[in-house]
Amino acid sequence: MVAKHKLVDPSRNLQQNICSLHDEVMKIYCRTDQQSICYLCLMDEHKGHETVSAATERMEKQKKLQETRQQIQQKIQDCAKAVKEFQQEVEDINTAADKAVEDSEEIFSEMIRLLQNRSSEVKQQIRSQQEDEVNRVLDLQEKLEQEIRDLQSKDREMEQLSHTEDHSQCLQRYPSLSALSESTHSSSFHLRPRRYFEEVTAAVADTRDKLQDLLRDKRANISPTLTQDQDSASSSKLETRENFLLCSRKITLDPDTAHELLEISEGNRKVTMMREKEFYMFHPDRFTKRWQVLSKQGLTGRCYWEVEWTGQVEIAVTFKSISREGDFDDSRFGFNKKSWALCCSEDSYTFWHNGEDTSVSGPYSSRVGVFLDHGAGLLLFYAVSDTMTLLHGVLTKFTKPLHLDDGWMMVGWMVG
Repeated sequence: MVAKHKLVDPSRNLQQNICSLHDEVMKIYCRTDQQSICYLCLMDEHKGHETVSAATERMEKQKKLQETRQQIQQKIQDCAKAVKEFQQEVEDINTAADKAVEDSEEIFSEMIRLLQNRSSEVKQQIRSQQEDEVNRVLDLQEKLEQEIRDLQSKDREMEQLSHTEDHSQCLQRYPSLSALSESTHSSSFHLRPRRYFEEVTAAVADTRDKLQDLLRDKRANISPTLTQDQDSASSSKLETRENFLLCSRKITLDPDTAHELLEISEGNRKVTMMREKEFYMFHPDRFTKRWQVLSKQGLTGRCYWEVEWTGQVEIAVTFKSISREGDFDDSRFGFNKKSWALCCSEDSYTFWHNGEDTSVSGPYSSRVGVFLDHGAGLLLFYAVSDTMTLLHGVLTKFTKPLHLDDGWMMVGWMVG
């Protein structure tokens, strides 16, 4: 009688196929304990467990392996499609930006004697937004291309694993290869930045039509620093909460900028100071020393939002270019030319800009409203209760979109 034997490729990890307890080849797989065992283990500590042969378990895993590979192939196709969409998006952004610049220059030519400087500023805003949007799309495109490379690499590893005859090696490597990370393809990109450039053109045309009224407006003569007493008369026309809510903005926080001791929750609308560090991936936009976080949205035009807070908090607006590294003044809200901050505690308010502090008098309120007229360079802070009380205001010159920031030990905020 001739014995039949099946030749297989030699295993480099032969010892791993030998049971350490009984020195027998492990040809059985225990599904109860998710491990390979020998026949003696089956009669002893694995008695009564759900077991199958290693070959049977390998066949089932092979089926799942193929299903996972199909998912990978589909993800690669989706990512490749998204890359093409981002490439088209870049072209559309550049086209829209060029058209916005052209339209803006044509409108400003009609009022060049009064608004020549303003025309240059608007062009700068468009180009800055264009750069931000293009960089954002290119960053997403780069991530997708990297994801494609990672998926292709994993697919090659899985293909190699699918051809190995070593059951134990296959079962040991399968869990780490079968796990797939969340895709970053185009489902995360919903905004249409070209709308910004169209809004710029419309805003410039509206400014042309209202230029004479704007120059006659008493608020055009507002002083560089506003207080409750100095501007109570002119601001009374605006200071009803219903009027401010007409231009309210929904603000969300950007976890990629949050310090590691800040927990972002409730749909990125709440921030809480924690005792232990949060598990955040490295990101170049993250504050490394200051307990601060930025908003996702850049702020332009006229907008209003409200912040609910407890403990001690700094409510600020800042340019996105504020430093994120270290414990220096150039990264601290209110201690540089790029940021304006109202520090709120239960017994006082203090306003900070460029390292200079101003004491602010006003009623305590756990809700602070902030009004920004980006074009006019107006920033106002209000204590919100049954009525709105102006705490502090400044008139300055904003040349780029601002980002809403909230600082250390802030519990939460609410818009509208």
